Amino acid sequence: MNVINKTIDLGDGRTITIETGKLAKQADGSVTVRMGNTVLLATVCGAKEAVPGTDFMPLQVDYKEKFSAFGRFPGGFTRREGKASDYEVLTSRLVDRVLRPLFPDNYHAEVFVNIILFSADGEDIPDALAGLAASAALAVSDIPFNGPISEVRVARVDGRYVLNPTFTQLEKADMDIMVGATAENIMMVEGEMDEVQESEMLEAIKIAHEAIKQHCQVQAELMEACGKTVKREYNHEENDEELRAAVRKDCYDKVYAVAVSGSGKQERSGAFAAVKEEFKTQYTEEELETKGALIDRYYHEVEKEAMRRAILDEGKRLDGRKTTEIRPIWIETDYLPGPHGAAVFTRGETQSLSTVTLGTKNDEKIVDDVLDHGKARFLLHYNFPPFSTGEARPQRGVGRREIGHGNLAHRALKRMIPDNYPYVIRIVSDILESNGSSSMATVCAGTLALLDAGVPLHKPVSGIAMGLISENKGTNYAILSDILGDEDHLGDMDFKVTGTKDGITATQMDIKVDGLSYEILENALAQAKEGRMHILGKINDAMPAPRAELKPHAPRIETMTVGKEFIGAIIGPGGKIIQGIQEKTGAVISIEEINNEGVIEISATNKESIDAALKAIKAIVAIPEIGEIYEGKISSVMPYGAFVEFMSGKDGLLHISEMDWKRLERVEESGLKEGDTITVKLVDIDPKTGKFKLSRKALLSKPEGYVESDRSQRPPRPGGGGGGGGGNRNRERDGGGRRNW
Repeated sequence: MNVINKTIDLGDGRTITIETGKLAKQADGSVTVRMGNTVLLATVCGAKEAVPGTDFMPLQVDYKEKFSAFGRFPGGFTRREGKASDYEVLTSRLVDRVLRPLFPDNYHAEVFVNIILFSADGEDIPDALAGLAASAALAVSDIPFNGPISEVRVARVDGRYVLNPTFTQLEKADMDIMVGATAENIMMVEGEMDEVQESEMLEAIKIAHEAIKQHCQVQAELMEACGKTVKREYNHEENDEELRAAVRKDCYDKVYAVAVSGSGKQERSGAFAAVKEEFKTQYTEEELETKGALIDRYYHEVEKEAMRRAILDEGKRLDGRKTTEIRPIWIETDYLPGPHGAAVFTRGETQSLSTVTLGTKNDEKIVDDVLDHGKARFLLHYNFPPFSTGEARPQRGVGRREIGHGNLAHRALKRMIPDNYPYVIRIVSDILESNGSSSMATVCAGTLALLDAGVPLHKPVSGIAMGLISENKGTNYAILSDILGDEDHLGDMDFKVTGTKDGITATQMDIKVDGLSYEILENALAQAKEGRMHILGKINDAMPAPRAELKPHAPRIETMTVGKEFIGAIIGPGGKIIQGIQEKTGAVISIEEINNEGVIEISATNKESIDAALKAIKAIVAIPEIGEIYEGKISSVMPYGAFVEFMSGKDGLLHISEMDWKRLERVEESGLKEGDTITVKLVDIDPKTGKFKLSRKALLSKPEGYVESDRSQRPPRPGGGGGGGGGNRNRERDGGGRRNW
């Protein structure tokens, strides 16, 4: 075995070790990355040849966490890892977005990157190491790749920037961003913030990049030590330069005319397609079988060049807007009667219909990931049906794109929800039209739907997607506000920024070109702020404040706390008591112990149900007081008296001698029977046993001429239960072990 190790010193007493040559040696590239007790294995395998007709990079990145890494069993019936969790999907996307642009443009062989978490200690966050591990695996392989890269998490904790913070540190951070880069260029940024300024985010990116440069240097040394500086040869494209020249000559002017026409998406797409189809008419069907794919590729190059030249040379965008101009916006709130909040947000040809549902504690999402085990009270789900772009195809579940876009909108809004808000919140954003930045439309529509539902947001949030067209390594560029889908696809940057009037709450940036300077980033952030403020103004005009009242059909919630000793009494054996209260009142009740107290949440759609449930619970937790009068129900009748449930879960003995002023030989003479409701007075509580003594007689008028009987002359009752004891339930032992009545 030729085992090679390289170490990265993080400068704070921690190190990252990269090792190759020991595990998974049949993969094209394999490394283990270790920081403390966190260990990742990354492997990469690439096909030797491309599938015929492939004109894109078929890269698949999968990040998986083993439950055994943290000494846990997986949930579910099979007790086995199943489909990827949202966290695993999001981590896979973080790595994919940095790697994908760095494969050669003409390299089309399938490449599979697998990153597996095999060990964790619950402190170090493994996703910050996933990009480094994937890149190192590519570095020790012969797969062509214009790397290396690495990824670093930067958090700001107590005003100090921390690289690759622990989970504990991250809980106190007001900024959490992940940065991916080569030694020369920033490639990806994603994260959330607590209303930070643009300059503060730029500073964090610069700090991350300095650390990444060191990571890349170590990988270059690892590549050289493994003898993998020369990569495999490939030939995945066959080109016809004469055909390429013919496509450009015949199509460029026509395409350019469409690009500067300022037409709408459908009209523009039809016009572009017509130019290509007109060019193809000069060829026979047999010729198109061999030339058709090449024509499509060369035409795409012409379309890209024409769009970029129109922007850089004339400042004209595909829909006719200026570079800083935001598309027209229209908003409608309270759009649907059924949800607890609803809003339509339309910006140009992008439209989100977002709804809000308010729920109770029973609606919390259970999170059961390897290193994250708990509950979530704020959920945001994003749906992107094919009809939103006019596509005729079926919808097959939730894809990685939906998870990623929903997560960005979730991060943008979550810090604006008050910490003590009693409701569980679910936002669903359904994209009904899409032509650029549907995730930012989700942020805006989500804000409006929350306000429509009466959620007291700290501040409303808006979002915008910025684009970039550049040439000559950024010496000539144009920053585009509120980009279209084509501007995203054919441009050099997709930079999404969300925030309030006071600062940024979330961001996501993907860069597709080399040489993007910090000056360009700074200008893009400044232009994004102007756009955000414009959109925020539209949101404030439509919904200047949260609704003062919840919708009539929204649940109402009351909370109360009780001593933890009452939790069992409220729940009852097998949940009998709490289920009975819910059935009788129609309210939904949840209870849990928090900080040695029982926290009870009562919800219903009407106040009457809540009040009835509160009354029932207060009756359970109330402390009986001697001298108080109670209405109770006879739960059982014994020869010596009756047991009466005078408070929920509390019963006392109504002795035969306390049923009436007249002497009774048998309980039946009183006329009382099981199930009767009677009024009693609590006359005593046994200090030793806590048992309750009740009296009905004390509430009745004493008969005129009444004389107290001599109970010592009273004959013993069958079974030996003499005069005043209260039966078997009240018997006690004296000091010598003899039972006293």
